[in-house]
Amino acid sequence: MTQANTQAPQVPQTWHQLSVDETMAAQVTSPSGLSQDQIRRRQETFGLNALPPAARRSAWLRFLGHFNDVLIYILLGAALVTALMGHWLDTGVILAVAVINAVIGYVQESRAERSLDGIRNMLSNHARVVRDGQKEEIDARDLVPGDIVILRPGDKIPADVRLFDTHNFRVEESMLTGESTVVEKHEAPLPGDAPLGDRLNLGFSGTHVSAGNARGIVVATGSDTEIGHINRMMSDVQALQTPLLRQMQLLGKRIFQVVLVMVAALFLLGRYVLDMPLPDLLMSLISIAVASVPEGLPAIISIILSLGVQRMSRNRAIIRKLPTVETLGAMTVICSDKTGTLTMNEMTAKNVLLAQGVYRVAGDNYRPEGEITRESDGLPVDWRHEDALTRFVRAAAICNDSQLHEDADGQWRIVGGPTEGAMMVLAAKAGQGLDSVEKHGKVPFDSSYKYMARRCDDHGENLIYVTGAPDVLFGLCAQEQGEHGPQPLRLAYWESGLEAFAHQGLRTLAAACKPGQPGATALDHADFQDGLILLGVAGIMDPPRPEAIEAIAQCNQAGIRVKMITGDHPETALAIGAMLGMTHVREAITGAQLQQIGDDELAALARDHDIFARTSPEHKLRLVRALQGLGEVVGMTGDGVNDAPALKQADVGVAMGIKGTEVTKEAADMVLADDNFASIAYAVREGRRVYDNLKKTILFILPTNLAQGLLVIAALLAGALAPLTPLQILWMNMATSITLAFGLAFEPAEPGMMQRPPRDPKKSILDGFAIWRIAFVGILFTASAFIIEKSLLAAGREPDFIRTVILQTLVTAQWAYLFNCRLQDRFPLTPSMFRNKALWLVTILLGLLQCALIYLPWMNRVFGTVPLPPEYWTLTLVAAGVLFCIVEIEKLILRTWRARRARPALAQHPAA
Repeated sequence: MTQANTQAPQVPQTWHQLSVDETMAAQVTSPSGLSQDQIRRRQETFGLNALPPAARRSAWLRFLGHFNDVLIYILLGAALVTALMGHWLDTGVILAVAVINAVIGYVQESRAERSLDGIRNMLSNHARVVRDGQKEEIDARDLVPGDIVILRPGDKIPADVRLFDTHNFRVEESMLTGESTVVEKHEAPLPGDAPLGDRLNLGFSGTHVSAGNARGIVVATGSDTEIGHINRMMSDVQALQTPLLRQMQLLGKRIFQVVLVMVAALFLLGRYVLDMPLPDLLMSLISIAVASVPEGLPAIISIILSLGVQRMSRNRAIIRKLPTVETLGAMTVICSDKTGTLTMNEMTAKNVLLAQGVYRVAGDNYRPEGEITRESDGLPVDWRHEDALTRFVRAAAICNDSQLHEDADGQWRIVGGPTEGAMMVLAAKAGQGLDSVEKHGKVPFDSSYKYMARRCDDHGENLIYVTGAPDVLFGLCAQEQGEHGPQPLRLAYWESGLEAFAHQGLRTLAAACKPGQPGATALDHADFQDGLILLGVAGIMDPPRPEAIEAIAQCNQAGIRVKMITGDHPETALAIGAMLGMTHVREAITGAQLQQIGDDELAALARDHDIFARTSPEHKLRLVRALQGLGEVVGMTGDGVNDAPALKQADVGVAMGIKGTEVTKEAADMVLADDNFASIAYAVREGRRVYDNLKKTILFILPTNLAQGLLVIAALLAGALAPLTPLQILWMNMATSITLAFGLAFEPAEPGMMQRPPRDPKKSILDGFAIWRIAFVGILFTASAFIIEKSLLAAGREPDFIRTVILQTLVTAQWAYLFNCRLQDRFPLTPSMFRNKALWLVTILLGLLQCALIYLPWMNRVFGTVPLPPEYWTLTLVAAGVLFCIVEIEKLILRTWRARRARPALAQHPAA
């Protein structure tokens, strides 16, 4: 071994630009492979060909993390004080509430991130290599840069390699590039900074060999591979807090601040001004603290989100993280991959160009159904007079290695390449069976000459059929098949047709034929280098999903912009975008352009353009971050590993359930079981409904907390009887509030919901009108309870009796206010309330709970209640009815006032 051969390999950044010899020199290797000494040294330098494991938080730490909440701090402080005072029952109940909330949070937390494990599982386990001139099979983890690997059909490429000695070598690498077609590879060097999808002399770790054979020089292993780069990007992505969680955290902080100030002020007042006994003062302050915390709110939020998850799952949208349900309703931008999401991921022949004109082919998938019509008059073809079209279809089907079949589920599948598969579907639509064909010699397709040829006996006639790239077949043909037979080739006509196909985003495949010698079976390149007759050119595309067109229209109407971010070619992306009805489809921004600009310019491009093509995983991640930097709530869809970092970064990551990789699904917040973009539009509608119901729930629960706190404060300042005990307050907050709020969770979507723009995620869930409503209703509740308390005190009633009546008054008022909250801006007693069966179920359940609390002896002992005579139930119902009417009058006044304020704005901006 020479000194040069023992040197360490170099690490150029552009392996595709180097020739094979230059690559071997840079890696200090040769076709006979590395020596054992080189392998040992490089394993010490580069380590194993594996991805590093991800850090994990233990289950206990994740559980304890849910106690890190300001509202829980209030409860824990109250529990500590009651324990020091020896009130163990109060302590136990308060701690139970805190633990229940933590359990709910832990259950709704996303499962531990397994996306990085999924990436590691995509790597090859074994590799065939040449070492010391000998072929051997090794564990792929032992590969080092400079190794020579042997690649065959069905293999998973074990590392990033610079290919050489390629023979008809094709690789399926949509997991990295997003392209639905199989990529033909070669060994020639490529100039310039080619994007990932155009590096045709490289093979990437984790991608699959579809056909042919090749050898490769390992140029990157482990974390240095393209898939390792994606792994690092995913590790660096920090999980974002959803708008709902941010708003609830802000609400919790505000409540905590108010409670802290209020308790401190009341303690000083009660102790040093009113000279209250310390035990009584502390119990009153604990009652205020417990009353001010909406303990039932986390539970009911989880219930509402869970119901949204169930509704979405019935519509093929699987939610992996509960807060995602609400975030969907706040989305302002959806960045979608093209292949398999907006399109069918099934290559289909759409047009056929013949010498006499263009024919259109209906159908958007592999199902062999779809009419073939003439573009000139739109009439269906009459196969008795379409000899040229028949010849083209048969040529494309005979010179073909794919198969079309229907599986047990009734789905039509293609075995083989997608382009050849499209031709088999075309033949099936044309009713061209191949039973009469006897196939003989074959010249297989190779990227070096870009055609495939087949000799056969077709209806007893010896023919040579050739299919391939149009520009290559144009050079081999001197004639074209006219309507009445062969005629001179019109090259300008065919090139004009190809240009029209290119503007439509169509890929092309040409077919030609030549009469053969009767009885001949062998076939070689020389047999068809002259005498070929051009039959026609097929225009092929992965068509847009029909339902995606409607879904994008719905998103546009709802103020949500849809952007396409794909690894496909710009022309194809623009054509598909136009078919889908996207708004800005005059220009596609390429990955090469994104590579050359900074973050500020990127933000402007991300805002003003909707089509991004030839993008890498890093480009997708940068685009999502740029949009988030502009204040957008971003949804990102995808199915390949190349989409995973952007999905994890997005506010809502949406993975495809059928064609998506496990890595993508684990990185996503939502999985579409049907790979249908239309399911996203439904999910947005459901997300908005969930948010509306959450807001209604908060407006329903908080006035009760306010009323409880005001009652205790009033009693403390007056030196009077505490109107409610801490346990009675917890009963209202955890039992009756959750029970009643459950009815709001089933409220249907309000009319016009998908015609309004997305809400501003930065704004608080409680605007000025919401705060007014909470204060107004809370004061009403307090006043009604205070009036009843004074009248009962004047009548000489016992403290436990008075507390029971006050508790029943507040609970009944809550029930009446539930109907006020059904519709925020309209009268709520409409026929639709009878369709929400949950409203009436919770009414019955509430009655049973209150009967148990008031009349069961053991409940009387625990909660300090006493049985009530029937007339007191009537009293509380009358009070509740009066409160309902007052709130509806307030709603009417506010609605009229807001409408008057809106009229001048509409006059100035009528388009609004």
